[in-house]
Amino acid sequence: MKAFAKELRKQQTDAERILWQCLRNRSMAGYKFRRQEIIGNYIVDFLCLEKKLIIELDGSQHMDMEQKDRKRTQFLESLGYIVICFWNNEIMGELDSVKEEIFRILDNIPSPQPSPEGRGG
Repeated sequence: MKAFAKELRKQQTDAERILWQCLRNRSMAGYKFRRQEIIGNYIVDFLCLEKKLIIELDGSQHMDMEQKDRKRTQFLESLGYIVICFWNNEIMGELDSVKEEIFRILDNIPSPQPSPEGRGG
């Protein structure tokens, strides 16, 4: 699966490439994102581990995969992740709105609270 994720990083869609330019190098409000990250039996498009936010981009191939996508989302949410999806055409035509939505969601996800004992318990 690692090899497949690596291959996906090399063969990004235009929409993935455009959004990655907005997310990489902590460009989105200082948050670190990873791309094509493995979680369980799934490879997610973009992941902000700090906020447990997953961003999925869907093209027309996903129209026939609604049940499979729903199962994936339910699994990821059961692990505490927040999953948001955008259509490729949103990235291509409404990028500013997509970036605003991602920022809004990041800003509204509470940061994990430190343990009462501090680091190391």
